[in-house]
Amino acid sequence: MSLVGKKAPVFTAPAVVNGEEIIESFSLEDFIGNKEVMFFFYPKDFTFVCPTEILAFQEKLAEFESRGVQVVGCSCDTEETHLAWLMTPKDNGGIEGVTYPLIADSSKTVASNFGVLAGDWSYSEEGDLTFEGAPIAFRGTFFIDKEGIVRHETINDLPLGRNIDEMIRIVDAWQHVQAHGEVCPANWEEGKEAMTATRDGVAEYLAAH
Repeated sequence: MSLVGKKAPVFTAPAVVNGEEIIESFSLEDFIGNKEVMFFFYPKDFTFVCPTEILAFQEKLAEFESRGVQVVGCSCDTEETHLAWLMTPKDNGGIEGVTYPLIADSSKTVASNFGVLAGDWSYSEEGDLTFEGAPIAFRGTFFIDKEGIVRHETINDLPLGRNIDEMIRIVDAWQHVQAHGEVCPANWEEGKEAMTATRDGVAEYLAAH
């Protein structure tokens, strides 16, 4: 089930902030009313595609911040594993230099509530609790507005890395809609023409393009 148009699931979990400090009770609700949030899940620390995405978000962090957007990452690893990875230099496979929060979802409840856990619990014929699939998160990305409503979500399978510039485009499109009351057509980018959500508006836009 998609979360778009719904309140983002509420949670409190440990996280590493500023690349060096573990806090026990981190919540996205801390940003409600103040900032929009780009919340993303990745499968696992100390892997291969994941550091490219995490570092790519860091490289674009100033662009998100200039738009009033908080970037937050999450995986099913522990906070101690996050911290160890954050303390590992890039040339040794680490993500040293990342400053936005990384949430530790070791209980897998956050990933499950957001619908990105790559497996699920079930029972064997003997009645034993088992897990089918991978106990890690898919590459889910959720753009959450200042009211805590999910406005965009994408979920990639494990091998498929994200395009971070597309995440910025989503932010720009949402903020344009909020500021101007227009809607954004296919391939819209900041600075391009949008259109009014009326038949005449669509006709005018299509005639010009």
